[in-house]
Amino acid sequence: MHRFSSVRETTHAVTDRSRDPIAKFIRWVNDARELQIPNYEAMALATSTANGRPSVRFVLLKGIDQRGFVFFTDGRSRKGRELRANKRASLAFYWQPKGRQVRVEGRVEQVSPAEADEYWLTRPRQSQLAASASFQSAPLRSRALLLARVAALTTRLGGREVPRPHGWAGFRVRPDAIEFWTHREHRLHEREVYVRRGNVWRRALLQP
Repeated sequence: MHRFSSVRETTHAVTDRSRDPIAKFIRWVNDARELQIPNYEAMALATSTANGRPSVRFVLLKGIDQRGFVFFTDGRSRKGRELRANKRASLAFYWQPKGRQVRVEGRVEQVSPAEADEYWLTRPRQSQLAASASFQSAPLRSRALLLARVAALTTRLGGREVPRPHGWAGFRVRPDAIEFWTHREHRLHEREVYVRRGNVWRRALLQP
């Protein structure tokens, strides 16, 4: 899997890279990384409740391969609950200096506990402690209370490893449509969409 903390080659490669939107996305995100675009791995994640009430927020992309786009979060949060209630989601990336945007639509699945454990171990210890002390999206009486919980957990663990919280999980968006958008003058932007049919991607151009 292509990761952003420790970049590795994508797995599950396809033969015709010119018809592979995943390979193209990896090229684009690597271009953004090499240009040192701030938060180049940030993506807007749109979810909705079972009855269609939408919400959107930014999360960080942590892995990409032919299976899809992976991010991690507290599964008890609003987005975690919505991803379980409606297993469809959309993603959007925007790299302004390159004039590029990518939109993704697909089905959501939870990654394996082993994959979540592997990524958890790469997180800074303070981030692990923060995630362990917080019930994401739940009401908070005061920030002081949250900081006190972090301090208490730090003292209780001492120098021991911070275990991954039971509710902290990874999710994968398995794309069935990926659109690449490139800025051009006079609003004559380039739009290229790939739609998956089974294991085959179909490419088409869209009007701007």
